[in-house]
Amino acid sequence: MASSGKRKTTMAKLNRERRLRERRSEKEARKAQRKEAAAARREFGDLVPGEPGDVLPGDFTPYPDASEDADLPPEPEDQPPPGA
Repeated sequence: MASSGKRKTTMAKLNRERRLRERRSEKEARKAQRKEAAAARREFGDLVPGEPGDVLPGDFTPYPDASEDADLPPEPEDQPPPGA
C-alpha cells in the first residue's frame, strides 16, 4: 500500500535542482555568446574587437622599426659622461 501522506522535498534535493537550473542557464548564455561571436565573425571578418586574445593591426608591434627612433635624440643615460 502506498502512503497517503504528502512527502516533503528535502533541502538537499532543492539545492541539487537549483544548481542544475543555474548550470543550464549558464550553458545557454555561453551558447548564445558563441552564436553572437560567430555571427560577428561572418559579418566583420576574423578580427572582432572585444574578443579575448584578439590583437588588431596597429595595436601591437613586436619589433619596432629602428628607423623610427633614428630621428630622436639619444636618451640621457645612453650619452657618455662629459670628459670621458
